[in-house]
This record gives sequence, C-alpha cells and structure tokens, in this order.
Amino acid sequence: MARRACLIGLAGILAALLWLMPQVASAQTPPPDFDEWALAAERAASAIDDRRTTDLALEQLRAQLATWRTTFQDSQTENASQIEKVRSQIDALGPVPATDAAAEPPQIAKRRSELTRALGLLQAPGLEADEAYRNADGLIADIDRMTRDRQADALMTVWPAPFNPANWPAGLAALSQALVRLATEVSDAWATGVPKIVLGANLPAILAYLAAALLLLNRGRRWMERLALRLIGNTTVHGRSAYGLLMSLGQVLLPLAGVYLLVAALRLTGLIGLSGNAVLDVLPQAGLALFAGRWLGIQVFPKGATPDTLLQLPPERRAEGRFHAAALGGVLALDMVRQVLVVPTTNVEAANAVVQFPILALAGLLVFRLGQLLRLHVASEDVPGEAINYRSRVIGLIGQAAIVLGIAGPLISAVGYIAAAQAFVVPAALSLALIAALIVAQRLVSEVYALVTGAADGAREALVPVLVAFGLTVASLPLFAMIWGARATDLVEIWVQVNQGMSLGGARISPIVLVKFLVLFAIGYGLTRLFQGALRVTILPKTGIDKGGQNALVSGTGYIGIFLAALIAITAAGIDLSSLAIVAGALSVGIGFGLQNIVSNFVSGIILLVERPVSEGDWIEVRGVTGIVRSISVRSTRIETFDRTDVIVPNADLVSGMVTNWTRFNLNGRLIVPVAVAYGSDTRLVEKVLLDIAEAQPLVVLNPPPTANFVTIGADSLMFELRVILRDVNFKPDVQSAINHAIAERFEAAGILFPFWVRNPDGLTAIGRYVAHRDGVVPEPAAEPPPAPRMAMVWAKPARPRRPRPARKPERPA
Repeated sequence: MARRACLIGLAGILAALLWLMPQVASAQTPPPDFDEWALAAERAASAIDDRRTTDLALEQLRAQLATWRTTFQDSQTENASQIEKVRSQIDALGPVPATDAAAEPPQIAKRRSELTRALGLLQAPGLEADEAYRNADGLIADIDRMTRDRQADALMTVWPAPFNPANWPAGLAALSQALVRLATEVSDAWATGVPKIVLGANLPAILAYLAAALLLLNRGRRWMERLALRLIGNTTVHGRSAYGLLMSLGQVLLPLAGVYLLVAALRLTGLIGLSGNAVLDVLPQAGLALFAGRWLGIQVFPKGATPDTLLQLPPERRAEGRFHAAALGGVLALDMVRQVLVVPTTNVEAANAVVQFPILALAGLLVFRLGQLLRLHVASEDVPGEAINYRSRVIGLIGQAAIVLGIAGPLISAVGYIAAAQAFVVPAALSLALIAALIVAQRLVSEVYALVTGAADGAREALVPVLVAFGLTVASLPLFAMIWGARATDLVEIWVQVNQGMSLGGARISPIVLVKFLVLFAIGYGLTRLFQGALRVTILPKTGIDKGGQNALVSGTGYIGIFLAALIAITAAGIDLSSLAIVAGALSVGIGFGLQNIVSNFVSGIILLVERPVSEGDWIEVRGVTGIVRSISVRSTRIETFDRTDVIVPNADLVSGMVTNWTRFNLNGRLIVPVAVAYGSDTRLVEKVLLDIAEAQPLVVLNPPPTANFVTIGADSLMFELRVILRDVNFKPDVQSAINHAIAERFEAAGILFPFWVRNPDGLTAIGRYVAHRDGVVPEPAAEPPPAPRMAMVWAKPARPRRPRPARKPERPA
C-alpha cells in the first residue's frame, strides 16, 4: 500500500510538472518581431534559390528558421483565455435575428459590435503568428528537400574505379601526404622551442598519464574479469548473471579511460598540430568502436553456451563470431581515423576511392560472415515438422540482410560507387552492433528482474522484461534512422510534426496532451483503487452490511471512480469533447448494432449491483444451472455448481430471465420428501411415523409444523409427502438423507412395507395374506422363466376370489 501511494505521489508530481511547463514556457516566450522575421524570411528565400549555397550554410539557415517557427508556434495560443472569455460573452447575447438584424435592441447590437471588435483585436496576433509559422515551415521544407536531393546525387556519383592501377598513385600520395603532414607538424613545433619548455613543465604528468594509459589498455580487461569473479562469488545464484553482465562493462570502460589518458598525455606535449589534434579528437570514438565490438562479440558469442544463449552455435563458430565482431569494431575505428587523417589535395575522387575501398571490402566481408553465422543458428533451430519461433525468424531476416549488404557493398564500390557502398556497409555494421546492444540490454533487464523478484525460471518471458525490451526497441528507432542517413534535423522535424498532433473531429490530440491525460487518469485510477481497498478492508467490515452488499459497494465505487478519473483527465488535458459529438454519434450506431449484447450485459451488471436481486454467496438456479454465486462482474456472473465447476452466466439472463434464489432474503426453505408404501399399510400409522421423524430433526422448524400428507392412491402404491421447513436450506441434501434413513429404520420396526420390483411374478405363489412377506423372503418359481422375462410390480394385496359368471339365459325359440 505504501509503495502504491509513493508511486501515485510521484505521478502527481509529474502531472503537476506537465501542467506547469506550458504556462512557464508561454510566460517566458517574448512576442515575435514580425519586421525582423520578414527580413529573415527574404534572406532565406534568396539562399534557397541560389544553388551555390553550401550544405553548411543551409544547415545554419535551417536552424535559424526552426527557432523562428518555434516562436511562432508558441505565439499561436496568445490571448487564448481572453478570446474564450469574449466568445462566451458573445454567445450570451444570443444569436443575431435571422430575418431582420435591425430588430435587435440597440443596446445588445452595440454590445455585440464592441465584443466582435475586441475579439478581432485579440485574434490578430495569433492569426499573424499562424501565417508566419506556415511560411517558416515551408522554407524549412524547401531546405530539407534540397539537402535530400544533394545527398541522393552524391550517392549516385560514380568515382574512379579503385581497381584501375592508374588511380593507385593518387591513393598512395594521399596516405603519404597525411603521414608527412603529421611529422611536419611535430618537427615544426619542436623547432620553435616552445614544446621543450612545455615538456619540462608537464613531464611528470605526461609520464603518469602514459603509465596509467598503458596499464589500463594492457591490463584493464583482466582486472575487471578478476574483480567480477570475486564479487560474483559472494552473491546468490539469481544475482550472478546480472552482476557479471554489469561488471563486464568495465572491459569497455577501463580501456576507454586509457585512451582518454593517452590523448591527454599527447596533448600535454605541445607537439601536436591541427591534423594531430583532429586525430586525437576522434581517437576516443575509435577506441569505443574497437572495445565495444570486442565486448559485444563476447556477449553474443559467449565461450560457454547455455540453453538460454541467444545463438545456439558450436564452440568453433562462436569463437569465429567473437573474432569477426572484434575485427569489425577495429575496421570501423580505422575508418573514423581515415576520415580525419586522409585529406588529399589533388585528385580527390581517385584518392578517396583507392583509400576507402580496402576498408569497405574488409567491412563487407566481416558483415557477410556474421550474417552467415546468424543463418547457421536459424538452420540449427529448424526442426522438421515444427514451426520456427518468431525470434529465430527475425534473426534469420537480419542475417539474410547482412549477407546481401555484405556482398553488395564491396561490389558496387569496386565499380566506383564509393559513397553508395559507404552508405550500405558502415550502417549495416553499426546496425548489427546496435542490435547486439539491444539483445544485451534485454538480457540485463531479465537478469535484474529475476534478481529482484527471485523468479529465475521464465524471467525472460515475463511481462515486465518484455515491455521494457519493447520500450528499448522503440527508443532505438531514432538511432537506427540516424545510422542509415537520417539527420538530426530530420528527426527534430518529425517530432515537431508529431507534437502538433492530429485533428479528430475538430479536437487536436498531441503527445503532450496524451501524456497529460494518461498521467492524470493513472492518478485517478490509483486513488480509486486505494479508496476501494480502504472500503473493503477497513470501513465496510465494521458495518452491518452483508458480504454481497459490501462487494456491490466496492464494485460500484470502482466504476464511479474510473468514470470520474477519465472525465477529470479529459477536462484537465484540454480535450474538447464537444467537437467529437458527431464522431461519437456515428460510432454509437455501430456500437448499438455490433455490441448490443455486451452493452446489455453491462447495463444488467449495473442493475445487479444496484438492486442486488442476486448477491455473492447466494444459492440460485437459472436456466437449469444450480450453484453458489461466487462473483458478479460488469459483464457476467460466475456460479460454482455443486460439482465444483464454474459456469459463466451473462448478466442479461439474471435480469430478464427467471431466477430462483434459495437464500436471498433468508435461509429458510421447504423440503418435500416423497414416500411410497405398499397397499394394505396403515395410513394413519404411516402419517404418525413421518411426523415423528420430521420433528426429531434439529434443522426442521416446528412453527409452522411439518406435515405428512396422503397425496394419492396410485396404481401400484400409496403416495405420501413429508413437507418440512428447514432453518438453513443449504443443508437440504443432508436433512433429506437423514430423513430417508430414519424412514427406512422406523418403517421396518413398524412393519410398514414398501412396494418393490420383482422379475417374473407369474411364478410366485401366494403364501398367507401377502405375497411379499415382511421379512422379504420370496419363494422361487417352480417352473423355468419364459424366454422373454418381463418386469412387473408386485405389492402386498390380499387374494381376491373370482366371481362366478352368471348362467346364460336360454335362447328364445325362433
């Protein structure tokens, strides 16, 4: 309960922040200067029309236009409260007379004119801001379209073929020039004499940084392995995997820290020039690619495989996968250094083609081999006669795409499409790395969930880890988009468009509004559940309300609370439901026809909770189903039969049908026990015995007294009915069984006989007065029974002599 209250409190704080953010932003946003905007828009249009405008200039211009657009978007809601107030005042004046406007009273006409003029003045800034917003948005769209066209042209540019030996000197010259440039910068800096003074002052720090960097680069990984083994040894079985996975991140962080120390040591020397500083700037990123590739290879292709390992491969294939992953990280690191180091001065395209082709070919080969390993895993999972699971199918698709891109990239780069190959191979490698990181993150979430809950079995397939993994996948989509060429400005533009929301029946729904609605509804739902718990546990047990009434109050409180939470959340989020009236009216027709049974059951459930003709714990009979009501939900009622089976009955059957409730208002109930005795029995004695038996039962009510009725004289027996009222009808079967036992015992003692069935009564002989003696002994028939025996009822009945037939009268003479 306390944890739930804390969560609700945090949600309330988040809701307050969401509520205050728009007000604070609007209060701090200055009004736009439309004169300055007119000049900025004119300059932007001129730059867009000029084809000589560089990509960098376009990006800077786009950033300025995006700032203006944000300002105009915030200004569109200026004077919103005053506008709403004036509109309500105009509505209060009533509509203008349709036939003759002059018939309106002068005071009302004057007031209407004043309010209409004030409304126009209040709406003017918002309308002007809306027009400027659309202009800025159009200019930004033009810049984005121009940038995409330039990118497409660059991808389709054919460079000199790297296989042509005539282009090799340009590539070698570019590499040699890069190395010579680094050496020249160092020698020129040393010749100035300044580095000597800097080295003398920074030598201790440089040596310390270099020593630490070498230790971390050389021994950092092994230190983390030993530390992880030492810490994991003191944890439980559930925590070893989670702690081991977290500690393994040190195999990336410690060597990366060594790279940063190495860069710091080199900068302290004072010998690094412009080219060297560019290399040092990119060196940490290259180190991260190298170390992360090696770490991801170890996680995806572990040395020791378990049944939970994602890729089921033989040991030699897993070792191959670890090598390919580490090598691919090294190739990506080398490409990062190449981009800042190799800046050819002559024959740019030929030099780039020669220098980039080996890197692209090697990266394509590694991507191809990794794709083959993924396909090999799918082949190992393919069992004849069984369908491949969803995860294996996804892995197979990823492997197939990696194989295609790994082959296509080097092939098109060989014929000169270097930019297109770069756009295929490098994003494919980065995508594989990001997919591997998502897999490791999902496994970490599963291990942490198993550690927290203690449920190691099935933790990976539990709901919480699956939802978190889905959230991580959705959050990674922008990263995948940027990997495959999307710019950050493109993602920002998508977010701006999404943030504007969509129009539904005149109401605009944006992500902020949706989040605000969800948070407020979650708070209301949580408060409703808290209040229900307080009612169920604390308040209602102290009242005299029966259990069924308590459950009805708790359920009704829940429905009312959820309805109020939704209503308050919709109102507070600013969603105008009046504009959705037409849409709701159209949907109600479909709901009326398609969901009429569900709606009928829902309304019936509300009636059951309010009128309470049936409550939980009642013994009812409906549509031939007899049992105890266990729960009443909003759509159906669950009845537990006496066979211990659950029957789900729609609520409409309980409201519109005939229902027998044995225990609704009291537990008293009538029990009728039919009794048949043989002919010749003393009926008064039978009646007396039955009444004595009934009065001896402790659950039989004596007021009204039990009755024993002689109901009918049947063809083969005398029929009696013993009718009693029980204090608790729930014990009806037990009382009936006890009465039947008592009847059998008392009738035997009193000599009262029951009718019974015998086979082949034709062979029986009358002995004494009764054929069936009181001790039940019946003589065997003298002759064999006929081939087709028949069943007949023989009862105690005296032999009746046959009347002599009267003599026939003599016939009259003719």
